[in-house]
Amino acid sequence: MYLQNYNPTGIGLLSTLLAAVPILTLLYLVALHPHRDQAGRRHLGISAPWAAFGGVIASFVIALLVVRMPAGAALSAFIAGALNGAIGIVWIIVGAMLLYTITLVSGKFEIVKESITHISFDRRLQCLLIAFSFGAIIEGTSGFGTPVAIAGAMMVGLGFAPFQSAVLNLLANTAPVAWGAIGSPIVGLSQSSGLPALDLSTMAGRQLPWASIVVPFWLVAVFVKMEGGRWADVFEVWPATLVAGGVFALVQWSVSSLSATYLLTDVLAGLISVLAVVLFLRVWHPRTRFLLRRERNQVAGGLGAVGPGAMAAQTGAAAEIYRYPYSLTQTLEAWVPWAILIACVAIWGLNAGTFNDALPVPGRQNAATPVTLGSPLGVTVEAASYTRLLFDMPGADKQVQRTPPVAPANATPERVQFTFNWLSAPGTATVLAAILSGLFLRLSAAQWGEALVRTARRLRVPVLVICQVLGLASLTRYAGTDAILGLAFTVTGPLYPFFAAYLGWLGVFLTGSDTASNALFGSLQRITAEQLHLNPILAAATNSTGGVMGKMIDAQSITVATAACYENAAEGSNALGPIFRRVFWFSVAGAAFIGLVALIQAYLFPGVIPLPPG
Repeated sequence: MYLQNYNPTGIGLLSTLLAAVPILTLLYLVALHPHRDQAGRRHLGISAPWAAFGGVIASFVIALLVVRMPAGAALSAFIAGALNGAIGIVWIIVGAMLLYTITLVSGKFEIVKESITHISFDRRLQCLLIAFSFGAIIEGTSGFGTPVAIAGAMMVGLGFAPFQSAVLNLLANTAPVAWGAIGSPIVGLSQSSGLPALDLSTMAGRQLPWASIVVPFWLVAVFVKMEGGRWADVFEVWPATLVAGGVFALVQWSVSSLSATYLLTDVLAGLISVLAVVLFLRVWHPRTRFLLRRERNQVAGGLGAVGPGAMAAQTGAAAEIYRYPYSLTQTLEAWVPWAILIACVAIWGLNAGTFNDALPVPGRQNAATPVTLGSPLGVTVEAASYTRLLFDMPGADKQVQRTPPVAPANATPERVQFTFNWLSAPGTATVLAAILSGLFLRLSAAQWGEALVRTARRLRVPVLVICQVLGLASLTRYAGTDAILGLAFTVTGPLYPFFAAYLGWLGVFLTGSDTASNALFGSLQRITAEQLHLNPILAAATNSTGGVMGKMIDAQSITVATAACYENAAEGSNALGPIFRRVFWFSVAGAAFIGLVALIQAYLFPGVIPLPPG
């Protein structure tokens, strides 16, 4: 039995610094390591696969030599993380990117692009509609990087630069994350902390709406400055920005505290926000149309329009030339794949338990008592049903023990398993949506082949990176180095509500998921809050709300963004470092914002915090 030791050197500061080595290695290789490309140009940050590999090596070194984790357990933990990432994350991205590619090869994405453009030719408002509101709907239904992939790909199709699309969607995919994948982070937080899910959702719904108002303004400001605009261009669209964020925040605040709807907070907030903006734009529009820099240059240079946005920017008769070229039937048909996607992931999210329990194994007494099917090659295979197979990882399963104060003294040993939930996995919903969309659009055999080849070519590098990063996160968790870092935040005393946000932020950076961060630190947040005589619901919820700001900098999310936005996999891999450097300080500032909200609520407005059980 490997007992986790949270001070292996006997010196707290040294143990913390050593536990941070894998993270610092990954950060350095991704963002700061100098290298030259084939053309001799100097860059900071090496390619994503090699950066991830460097982080993996550093993790093994610390796990084996510092915390003295057995080699077999370390290897099993890493493999478990990579395999679970493949079914839990990669499978989602495969389906989402296949669906997007199907709409491209069928020509239907052109109609989708025109229909979005027709809502508003202003590029600032397109950012709000796609990256913020539409992305929130996708986050609410599937999560795990899907909104960054889909909304990012849509924006590239609309003419936004790949780097720009990746950055903007990473920024936008923050405020909705706490209720992603039909409330998975809140459910996971409740399970790890032992606190009621509805109380945690209510508390998160008292914190994130403030960020939901700020994020759209933040998004527009970053976009405008990237395009060489002025602050006046940012404030020119403040009415629409306020509608997008304000409506989203009001729905988020209201729905998150209702037992019947709290798991659907993101879906409802995103849908109502989209409708509110579309309706508002029927009665209001900005005085000028803000276009991409290249569109403005071509219009100013008299080189002709480069698209409907540039055409609409011209004055007089030229602006009247552009008319929407598709019928209502054609438009609805083009949007059907996206409607199928939302429907499929919503059905899967609401019925994950049912799908997990489908096709029960004979002899099983209940869902909590899996039946052992066999032990081929020394790997025990258990099954709660034939749709959820559990592969115990040899050398690690039931051989890792968390210890106080991270876990209670009587905590059971950790299960280290590869869960092959092939039916209930969200990725199955996205892949099914892609297949149904292709059948609906009547793709030819050649088009199916082109869609599959383009998707595989686009994802080969991101898949390698994601599996390495998730393996690293799993090794970090079972070695206990994540807890060493987390415990460093618990010495902050009365300021702990502020730093509770950064503990969640760290968890998401380490694991790539708000759900995983809550599972990782939920119990620690409750224990620390009770020791400091703080409300544990506030601390635990702040883990989730602070964690959402770490979503934009975790390697998994950035890799998904580059996979979706860059057609060339090598170019996308090289963009990982620049994207990380661009969003890092935004992420730090966002976590500080949530920390300040938590601090104010803890000491100035404690009435907004639900009372803990008992």
